This record gives sequence, C-alpha cells and structure tokens, in this order.
Amino acid sequence: MHASSVNQKKLVKRLRKNTGQAIADFQMIADKDRVMVCMSGGKDSYTLLDILLQLRATAPIDFEIIAVNLDQKQPGYPEHVLPEYLESLGLPYDIIEQDTYSIVTDLIPEGKTMCSLCSRLRRGILYKYALKHGITKIALGHHREDIIETLFLNMFNQGSIKAMPPILKSDDGNHIVIRPLAYCAEKDIEKYARLKNFPIIPCNLCGSQENLQRKQIKEMLTDWEKHPGRVENIFRSIFHVVPSHLADQTLFDFQQISYSGDNWTPDSIRTD
Repeated sequence: MHASSVNQKKLVKRLRKNTGQAIADFQMIADKDRVMVCMSGGKDSYTLLDILLQLRATAPIDFEIIAVNLDQKQPGYPEHVLPEYLESLGLPYDIIEQDTYSIVTDLIPEGKTMCSLCSRLRRGILYKYALKHGITKIALGHHREDIIETLFLNMFNQGSIKAMPPILKSDDGNHIVIRPLAYCAEKDIEKYARLKNFPIIPCNLCGSQENLQRKQIKEMLTDWEKHPGRVENIFRSIFHVVPSHLADQTLFDFQQISYSGDNWTPDSIRTD
C-alpha cells in the first residue's frame, strides 16, 4: 500500500477516535438528541460535520444532525458555497440571513477588531434559532489549539486560569454547547480539510483585523512544537488541576492548614 494512503487512513482513524473519545468522556450526545452543527465555512466546521456524520453511521444511539450557517452579509460573501455543499450531502440544513455586518461596522471604530462583538451577536442569533427549533445540543468546531490559546489569552489578559470546556451550559441554562473536536490537533484538521477538498470560505471577508493576541499565542505554540510533547502536556494539564497547589481559596480551604494560633492580618505585619 502506498505510504500516503496509509497516512491518510491513520489521519482519518485518529480524528474519528479523538472525536469519539471526547464525545464519550463528556457524554456530549445522547439518544434522540437534535445536534445543530454550526457551519462557518472554515476547515474546523467542515471537519466537525464530516466526522460526526461518519460516527453517527456506526453509533449505538440515534441522533439528528442539522447543519446551520449564519450569513452575516459581509461584502463578497459567497452565499452559494455552503448551500451547494450541504445539498450534495442530502443533509437537513438552514441558512440564517441576518445583517450583523452593518451593526458591527456602525458600532466599532475603523481599524479596531470586530471579532468580539461579531461573536456575541452570532451567538445570540444561533441560541435563538436553537430554542425555536428544539435543538438539544449546539456543536462548535473548536479544536485542541483553540482551547490552549484561550487558556493563555485569559492568563495573559484577564488574570484567570480559564479555557474552553468541551461541554458547557449557557448562562441562561437553555442551551448545551459541545466541542467534539476538543481532543483533535489543528494540524490534523488542516490535513483532513486538504484531503477532503472542502470548499473553504475565507474568514477575512469582513475586513477586520485578525485577532493579534490570538495570532501571537498561536505563533508561540508553533515555536513550542519544536519541543516534542510540550503542547500536548499543556493541554493535558487542563484535565489535571490540583487546587491545593494553586491559590484560589474558593476551590481549596487553605484555612484548614493554617497555624492554629493568632492569625496574621495585613495590619499586623510591620513594614517599618
């Protein structure tokens, strides 16, 4: 067998295994679920949909997959691409047309990044659609590197140790968001997207600046890839948190190991 063919089979097997493992570990999908796969037209959402369809074919449970794309009316957006692709799959899908582009450009000064506001508007629209159509799970295409990058973004800019969980409940309690690609490496997804020749829609149509901070962290992680196992261990650390070796008093009762005598207070410490 040709070496490239063997590598392709290994790639597909690895993506299926990692996706299936994440779904099983976090009980992401249950019998009779209606799973909405949010399609952006990027490599991640195409891969997510493709792998979920493969897994559903052999899954011991029965669940629906509905592909949903939000057409935000960016200038030059190729609105025919996703409908044609989804039609070819014979899959239930919906295209939500809502002009959030004009809202964002009106509110955000020229030259400033639009990503944060755009993301909030998009999330609100998708949540509203999910509630109206009886969607039980909202599947997003975030992968391992997205999770690690978010961890560092929050550490560097928010002073908190927080990333993207593989599964979460929305603040209002009405939605469950899942990230089945959480265990998948971005480089595997890139290779898979090329292999499948997905009709990728570029993410720079809105003309906003790329999120510079995320780009810098991505470059940092790429540099760290030179050290085998480093990125994998960072990701693994998210799953092995030891509260007693951090300093968050809401997660660990440090008072239980305090000196039993008079406790020090800031006022009791002399600085002269």
